[in-house]
Order: sequence, then structure tokens, then C-alpha cells
Amino acid sequence: MSCLDIQKATKAQAADIARFIMMAMTDECCLHFCGEGHGLDDFYATMTELAMREDSQYSYLNTLVAVADGRVVGVAVSYDGGRLHELRRTFIAEAKMRLGKDHSGMDDETQSGELYLDSLAVLPEYRRNGIAKRLLKATKLKADLMGLPCVGLLVDKGNPAGESLYNSVGFRYVNDSEWGGHPMKHLQW
Repeated sequence: MSCLDIQKATKAQAADIARFIMMAMTDECCLHFCGEGHGLDDFYATMTELAMREDSQYSYLNTLVAVADGRVVGVAVSYDGGRLHELRRTFIAEAKMRLGKDHSGMDDETQSGELYLDSLAVLPEYRRNGIAKRLLKATKLKADLMGLPCVGLLVDKGNPAGESLYNSVGFRYVNDSEWGGHPMKHLQW
């Protein structure tokens, strides 16, 4: 791997951002957001549109990218938890229009007072090189620069490797949670 750079994403990287968000979510979760007759390609198109917008929780403006070997090899999508409902409106509207499913009753996954790390993913062939840790540290710096006291996230209770990664940089358990029908742990750093 050549030099790795962590930088703010650009609108031109929206398709990459969408791909990484889907990687972080898993296919099963992505399909959960699709209505009858819609699949992963439809979800990818929707997420690409959301990543291009400035008023979406998945916006390129909320994304840090890890670039190596001339391409995006990892992303961290995070936003002010106090803006969840405002930013989620765009996802709800796009999902109704493009995916035929209403998600207006979704559980809150974050709250005011934290920079919420929504999605973190690294290409499989680049894993175990410290890229995720660098993205996490850059996200913590982003929280500090925004004046938010911590970074928060939800990790699936069935993902001990993910929890171990988060703990290794300083995240600590806050409480149990549930999101999308999955038992989760709320961690903060």
C-alpha cells in the first residue's frame, strides 16, 4: 500500500461512499430498507443520490475517506446526533420514492451531544493495516473541532471484532440499545 491519506470526501466520491455504507450495513440490512420488487441495485442508486446531497445523513459532507493507491479504500460517515431527524428526512423521502417503503417510524440511533458514527468500512484487501483506526481518530478530531464532547456509535452485540476495534481506540460501553430489530451496544469516545 502506498501513502494513505484521510481527507474530507467530495461529491464526486458519492458512488464510492454509497458502496462503503452498504458494506458496513450488510446486504441483509440493505434489503430490509427496500420495498417489494426492489433490490440491492435500487438501494445502491438511492444511497448514491443521498451521498451526493448536502441535506442527508449520508452526505459526502459528513464523510471522511481514506485514499490509498489512487482510490478510496475506506470511509467514516458521521454527523451531529442532534441533527438526526433533520438529516433523516431526506432518507425517508428518497426511500418512499425510490424504494417504495416508508421508514418514518425508525428508531433513533443517536442523540444530541455526540458526533454519531453512522458507517465505518474498509475494503477487505486493505484491512488490518490500521486504516479503520486512522478513520476513527480522524472522526474523534472532527467531533472536537465541531465542539461535540464525544463520538457515539452502535455496534451489534454479535460483532465482537467490531467492538474490540472500537475499544482499542478509546470507545467505552454506555448502554444497551436496539436498532433495526438487532440488539446493540451504545459506545462513546
